[in-house]
Amino acid sequence: MFRAHVRSRYGADVQVVLEQPKQSAFGEVAVPVAFQLAKQLKQAPRVIAQQLAAELPAIPSIEKLEVAGNGYINVRFHRGAYGHGLLAGLEGAAAPKDPGKIIVEHTNINPNKAAHIGHLRNAILGDTFVRMLRSAGCPVEVQNYIDNTGVQVADVVVGFHYLEHQTIEQVRALIGGERPFDYVCWDLYARVSSYYGDHPEALAWRAETLHAIEAGEGVQAEMAHLVADAIVQAHIRTMLRLGVVYDVLPRESEILHLKFWATAFEQLKQRGAIHLEAEGKNKGCWVMRGAAFSQDAENPDDKVIVRSNGTVTYVGKDIAYQMWKFGLLGKDFYYSRLLTYPNGHELWVSTDQAPKVQTPRFGAGSRVYNVIDSRQSYLQDVVVAGLRALEYNDQAERSIHFSYEMVALSPRTCVQLGIALSEEDRRRPYVEVSGRKGLGVKADDLVNELIETALKEVDSRHPEEPVEQRRRVAAQIAIGALRYFMLKYTRNSVIAFDFQEALSFEGETGPYVQYAAVRAGNILKKLEERGESVPDFAAELTADAMARQLAGEDFWQLLLAASKVDVAIQRAIDSGEPAHVAKYGFQLAQAFNNFYHGYPVLSEQNRERKTFLLWMTVYFRNQLAKTLGVLGIDVPVYM
Repeated sequence: MFRAHVRSRYGADVQVVLEQPKQSAFGEVAVPVAFQLAKQLKQAPRVIAQQLAAELPAIPSIEKLEVAGNGYINVRFHRGAYGHGLLAGLEGAAAPKDPGKIIVEHTNINPNKAAHIGHLRNAILGDTFVRMLRSAGCPVEVQNYIDNTGVQVADVVVGFHYLEHQTIEQVRALIGGERPFDYVCWDLYARVSSYYGDHPEALAWRAETLHAIEAGEGVQAEMAHLVADAIVQAHIRTMLRLGVVYDVLPRESEILHLKFWATAFEQLKQRGAIHLEAEGKNKGCWVMRGAAFSQDAENPDDKVIVRSNGTVTYVGKDIAYQMWKFGLLGKDFYYSRLLTYPNGHELWVSTDQAPKVQTPRFGAGSRVYNVIDSRQSYLQDVVVAGLRALEYNDQAERSIHFSYEMVALSPRTCVQLGIALSEEDRRRPYVEVSGRKGLGVKADDLVNELIETALKEVDSRHPEEPVEQRRRVAAQIAIGALRYFMLKYTRNSVIAFDFQEALSFEGETGPYVQYAAVRAGNILKKLEERGESVPDFAAELTADAMARQLAGEDFWQLLLAASKVDVAIQRAIDSGEPAHVAKYGFQLAQAFNNFYHGYPVLSEQNRERKTFLLWMTVYFRNQLAKTLGVLGIDVPVYM
């Protein structure tokens, strides 16, 4: 409305921003467009605001426009029309700003051992961001890159092949053994890392194994393929427990075998983006000049892309992968169906074998988000510098490093998980973990412990309910607690995960928000138990009835709060902060709890007021469920 009128009135096209007034008494929305126009029109903002307020055409849902301060236009909604519009489902979601396909790459666990708590933050952040984008109508493709030819996989193969002298068949038997294979590899990886420390000459085994894996030949290559595929399956099962699913798993092996890297390598050489070092510490290596990406302008450090022994570094393969994501390589993977999730969604994996049937196509996105630990910022800068050096400047601008800080544990959580702590560690605010040293919390162990803790509470509250249902509810509470805890902090915050805090039914937690949604549902259940049915809201709550019920400020502010789910999601997308949705969910739960305690719905005697209160209850429940759904959290049948 504002934008169209400004264009016709002043011949100026401006992006109209809507702000929240500092006080509710100022109205529902503040529009600062007059300040945007003041410089162009060479007029005082207040004069422009007065012109706009007087000339804008009438809109049924807007009761009044008021000029405030030096030029703000405060908008007051027609409460009855607004409420009736929500009842009729007319509020709608905003159209996506970028209609092109968005690629979100997340999780990216090296397939060499079990997933740990740090990986959970990556997966939960990525999955929630995907849910946010899809909620806003954006087409999204979810990728989970599998580094199945890297150093970490090579080290596990070194352990099996050189330290334990295991054959292919023996490793295959371990995959089907009693102990989870990803747990077996967790211990073996730590052992190999320790062995290198005592026997540095053994690093030659790693180099030999890496060569074999990249060439795709020999026992080590076959074992690496076996190990990586088994671990990937374990990771998929772990992430599915948290509701995390993917569309495609691009594998590093195909980036090599299908000549993705070779194609990118030639482009990099032809454009002069990399050069062969003739002397110094990087002699014989292909390197990228540090000046292209280093933040230290005075002492830029060059980055090795191809080692002197001919093997390509992780960042080199990642440049090729990023080019493919944007459709810049002129190449594509072949794909095979890896599995079908319980909800029917298909997961595909890259392969170097041409399929006999038609398969989906992936990649060629318009924007790419890489959910990667902030400690990898340097490498992400190199990838973007590679795109710029190849003159793919637009794609470089649309390559977003969706970074986050590490996850640690609170000391009392370490004790609960059986991790021995020194007296010094017990006094720390958090305790860091290390998968390389084998000192960490496996994701499945953490989830299992959360479920068992939640189950004790559920059993004590609902001993009469079926056992399987209680366990399902406990799992929903546990996963809700875990996801919410990982999401309520901004991405640049270090998290100290704490069992007791995460599972609390009070405070800013997942169970608190879940409990509000369950409470709303319980009101409706009690209504049915009394032999009453939910009223026909559309028939009884006319715009006039809505206006009468919303005349009071309490109901109006509650309804406004509940109606801003889409606004909160869009704000979170624009800022790249899923924490905004988590915060909104908590505030929405608080608003409903105030409503719940302040207005006894079922005992209300006035028919119109009771119908309105029941509609508010249904609306709150739906909005809470929608918010929790975007956070990847279920609403249990009871708490």
